[in-house]
Amino acid sequence: MPLGKMAAQMEIGRAMGMDLSDLRGQMPAGGLFGGGSWRWSPEPLVLSQAEADWITALGHPLARFQQACDEVYRRSAAESLPSWIAEWLDRGKPEWLVALQRVKGMAGHAPRVIRPDLMVTQDGFAMSELDSVPGGIGVAAWMARVYADAGYEVLGGADGMRNGFRSLMPDGGTVLISEEAADYRPEMEWLVSTLGDEWRVASAESYEPDGSALYRFFELFDWQSVPSARQLAQDAADGAVRITPPFKPHFEEKLWLALLWSPALKGVWEKSLRGNHLKRLRELVPFGWLVDPTPLPPHGALPRLELHSWDEVAGLSQRERQLVLKVSGFHETAWGSRGVFVGHDLPTAEWSARLRHALDHVAEQPWVMQQFREAKRIEHPVFRDDGSVEVMQGRARICPYYFTDDEGTTRLGGCLATIVPADKKKIHGMSDGVLVPCVVG
Repeated sequence: MPLGKMAAQMEIGRAMGMDLSDLRGQMPAGGLFGGGSWRWSPEPLVLSQAEADWITALGHPLARFQQACDEVYRRSAAESLPSWIAEWLDRGKPEWLVALQRVKGMAGHAPRVIRPDLMVTQDGFAMSELDSVPGGIGVAAWMARVYADAGYEVLGGADGMRNGFRSLMPDGGTVLISEEAADYRPEMEWLVSTLGDEWRVASAESYEPDGSALYRFFELFDWQSVPSARQLAQDAADGAVRITPPFKPHFEEKLWLALLWSPALKGVWEKSLRGNHLKRLRELVPFGWLVDPTPLPPHGALPRLELHSWDEVAGLSQRERQLVLKVSGFHETAWGSRGVFVGHDLPTAEWSARLRHALDHVAEQPWVMQQFREAKRIEHPVFRDDGSVEVMQGRARICPYYFTDDEGTTRLGGCLATIVPADKKKIHGMSDGVLVPCVVG
């Protein structure tokens, strides 16, 4: 963005009364994620009308993709599609959870909150993850209200996030949060406090099932810390209780983003998704591979890499490995960028060791590799600690939140942007990052 326009927008932010003390002063008494330890900005991130329209319309294709993933999984488990698909997605999972997600009563159950992580690149957006147990819902809801009160027309509206979350449990319910996800408890407590007495937050570890509708705010790898997990999962399969996201661990795997590109599944996806939906997904999702140690035939090659083995991938030069290695899911390092390794950001020895570790542990923990798409540099005003404003050189990730209501309609609730210093390769919540809502410029 030209500095002249940036300066003008900074003046607009001040004219609207956005100052650091005001923002911090509106923080809920119980705090939000990390106690608001991110950096603050006097203005939202500006999107073009075309970008905003594109994001607004993305919810339905993503919901349909998740439904198609569930259909593909179930057909693979029933062996009407190749069994290796379900076998990979079930690796590392307890037998009871695998069996339960296959029962008839779980058919059609899909996450009702979808949050893609969209990198803002020179060529548009690139999706690094599709999160079905996303954090940031309360933060996004709070920021939408605060910036809207300051005069900004935030994407999704001042109450879009609140209304979206309300639609999951319209008659009230309980948000179950485990100790593993405890950092997110303050934001969810604030959110449910704005909905009414029919909604509450409870500790997943001590929860006693009472038949109320539930929002599951813990990853399924953490099921052993939740004594009622198996009973809740069975009750949901029996139709005795409403729970979202469902107890289906395959939805928490990044593996799907690589399977989308598998040559063996090309025809499956073409039959499972509408042509324009599949086209949009493939424009959005970087090309990816399952990290599979199975030797290729003498004439075989890894698609697009045109290499015959993972040993050759391990030996690529730093310039050549514009690649990202990720743990797929069902693990404590599978969220928050802890299990993500950027190839050209690592020394050769470490890159090789990380790839070898992934290959050696595929039986219990699948890994994926994707092409790296670099987020473009942007400029954005940021408050210094003394309340003055500076222009930050950064890179942005946009996280739109989509909610599916009881009628099956998926709508955008709001959009939270994370802007980190330009020298960071991975974009996630950090103390020197900025969190803001999005507006249409």
